[in-house]
Amino acid sequence: MVAATMTSKGQITVPAAVRKEMGAKEGTRIEFVKVAEGRWEMRSALPVSRLRGMLGPAERTVTIDEMNDAIAQDGSKGG
Repeated sequence: MVAATMTSKGQITVPAAVRKEMGAKEGTRIEFVKVAEGRWEMRSALPVSRLRGMLGPAERTVTIDEMNDAIAQDGSKGG
């Protein structure tokens, strides 16, 4: 287990081993996510710019009308 001590201002220093494993560097945004009552998870936030290209190139271009039709069809399922 790795531990850190909170200062009077509510600040902690994330231990080097944790930063390394998280891939966190100076300027990395950290999220705190409540996973259960009294339990929180800390994770580095993925910048939106890093999502670009994750799914590869699009197989085809979808029109606005096709998007609207798909939304209407899925929405009519009620679930």
